[in-house]
Formats: sequence, C-alpha cells, structure tokens
Amino acid sequence: MQHDGRMSEMDVADGTAPVLRGRFLYNEPMKRYVSWRAGGAAQRVYIPADLEDLGWLVRSVPAHEDIHMMGLGSNLLVRDGGVKGVVILLHGVFKKLAIESRTHGLPPAPEDIETALVYAQAGVAAPRLARFAANHDLVGGEFWAGIPGTVGGAIAMNAGCDGSETWDKLVQVHTLDRQGRLNERRPGEYVTGYRHVALKHPQQEWFIGGWFRLARGDGAAACATIRELLKKRIASQPLNLPNAGSVFRNPPGNFAARLIESCGLKGYRIGDAQVSEKHANFIVNLGNATATDIERLIEHIEDTVEARTNVQLIREVRIIGERQ
Repeated sequence: MQHDGRMSEMDVADGTAPVLRGRFLYNEPMKRYVSWRAGGAAQRVYIPADLEDLGWLVRSVPAHEDIHMMGLGSNLLVRDGGVKGVVILLHGVFKKLAIESRTHGLPPAPEDIETALVYAQAGVAAPRLARFAANHDLVGGEFWAGIPGTVGGAIAMNAGCDGSETWDKLVQVHTLDRQGRLNERRPGEYVTGYRHVALKHPQQEWFIGGWFRLARGDGAAACATIRELLKKRIASQPLNLPNAGSVFRNPPGNFAARLIESCGLKGYRIGDAQVSEKHANFIVNLGNATATDIERLIEHIEDTVEARTNVQLIREVRIIGERQ
C-alpha cells in the first residue's frame, strides 16, 4: 500500500488471489457491535488489516452475497434472524486523520491561506474529527461532536447537527467499489440533501474517507462550542441507555420528536424497547430488548403518527438482516 493511503493496483499475474491478512469471525452476535445492544448474528464478520486487504476481501465476495460496511453501529439495527453475507468492521482500522496541503487531483484553492484541508478515514469517530479540527485552530466542524457515529457514516447519510451538515464541508471523497478499486470523487458526482446521499450514476460503492475544508480560526472558541454541544446532548438525550440516536428524520417544518410526543407515545414500550421519556425521537433498550421489539416499536410509531397527524415519518436508522 502506498504511504498516502491509496491502494496499489490489484492485479495478480497468475490470477490467484492473495491470502487475506485480516480476521474472520463466524456467527458473530451483532449486539456486541451495535449501539442498541440487540440483534442477531452475522454469518461472517471481517476485520481488515488495512486498505489493500479490504480491497481484496471485497473483490473476493461473490456478487450474489451482501456486503455491509459498519462503523460504530450507532445508526443500525440487525434483525434477530441475523444477517447473511459479510459484515466489515471499519472502526479501529481506518482511523487516519491528518491535515493535508491539497486533495489528490485538485490544485490548492485560492483561499488556502484562510482554510485548511483535513483528511479523515471512514473509521474515525465523528466527535474525534471535531476535536482534531478545533485543536488545530480550525472552525466549522464543531457540529461533528454531536454525531454518535463515524466519518464514514456521517458522509454516507450527510449527518448533521446544529444547522450544519457533513457535505457542506466535503471537497472530495474516497470510495471503494465492488471490484475492490479505490476511487476519488467530487461532490458534483452526487445528489445530496437532508440525510441523503446518492451517486448520480449509481453503482455499489462505500465511503472510505473524505477531505474536508475548514476555516482557520479560534481553536479555543471551537473547543468551548464543542463542550457546550456535549452538555446540551447530555441534558436532552438518553445517553445512559443503549440507543441509536434519532430514529426518524425531521419532516419539513416540523420535528419528529414533537410529532411523536403529540401522539402520547413518550414512554410507550414493546418488551424492553421504549420511546425515551427524555427525547421522543429516541428508542432506548431498557435491558433485554430484542431487535424485533425495536422494529415493532418503530412501526407502531410510524403508524400512529401517520394516523393522527397525516405525516409519514422517514426512518433515519438502517435495518438489515432476516426476520426471526
């Protein structure tokens, strides 16, 4: 692998695949890896050794098998029947975080004296990116401190907080395609919106990292903003219980939590899955909730809110796997 993190050419003269250097786990309980602490097992979990190893692994998986890239599991529910195919864990492996003078393939921008580029790989926790930027006297990335996931997830869903969104700061992304090739793409190649990102010419790819342009400024003030944001989260969100963050997107001109609460659903529970009494757009695991409990509660919230308010809630969380 090259020192800049880009893969070497993945061609083998004799047509044989190299020995994978990562680690496979079989029939691995996914409740260990998702923030809801519920769900079934994955047929195979793979922890790659590095980017080149990940490329070989992706390339080796038969086309009919599913591949699921996963960070901190903070926006994911795995059904109790488990998940087929391969789940690939990026957190803890893809954690490069650095100030760079330029993006690959892009010349320095005229405003480079006033800004800087930060490169972050997909496995970096979003709050860590926020602190890194502030500690380097860069401002505008403080909102990432309020996102309980990784950079890869934040890019994939255009995660945001306090009026800022991830793609507001992106100038280029690294992606890995199903053939194991690494690509560098610009924002113009995507359609992005509120919690939505899609290639204009769809093909199966996963985000491996991204370059973010941030303004130079008062790092101490940025750190103070991060502290205030975290205090606000602690005060308003049920962080003492397993949860997956916001379950639903906010409808235009409204708030999902307000709609759910207006329907009298705060505190409503199915099994050990409960609509948080602290924040109605959170579902918490009171101890022994199953993924089925959580999914049934999500469906009950959707049906109740639509029936009483005529608003269709759109899920922010992703659900994968087989029903039991």
